[in-house]
Amino acid sequence: MANGTGTIMLKCVVVGDGAVGKTCLLMSYANDAFPEEYVPTVFDHYAVSVNVGGKQYLLGLYDTAGQEDYDRLRPLSYPMTDVFLICYSVVNPASFQNVREEWVTELQEHSGEPKELQPPHPNLVSILCPGHSTC
Repeated sequence: MANGTGTIMLKCVVVGDGAVGKTCLLMSYANDAFPEEYVPTVFDHYAVSVNVGGKQYLLGLYDTAGQEDYDRLRPLSYPMTDVFLICYSVVNPASFQNVREEWVTELQEHSGEPKELQPPHPNLVSILCPGHSTC
């Protein structure tokens, strides 16, 4: 979607288990800063201007809570999303297992597409986020 300035706006929602590095990834990219300590996120938003192939984009990055306590709140950020990134930690095998068992399933359930039209393996992007106890 374009705004009045000709800038194309894209919405990217980042999901994954808690403490896998979602916030660190987004803060590092958007603010060129790395958090000093782990603070669980409920919801946060970053906006970054990028130029790709001569076109200006405003990339909205939505940081979501991975904890089960927020299972009902998190999907409120899903409408009108252009890209979902599913994150997991390379040092936490359970977070990788949850990509398929929880996160892909959750995104399919809230995609707005009838189940019979959904591909068996949606085109979702997953990224490796190294995790550790402080981030």
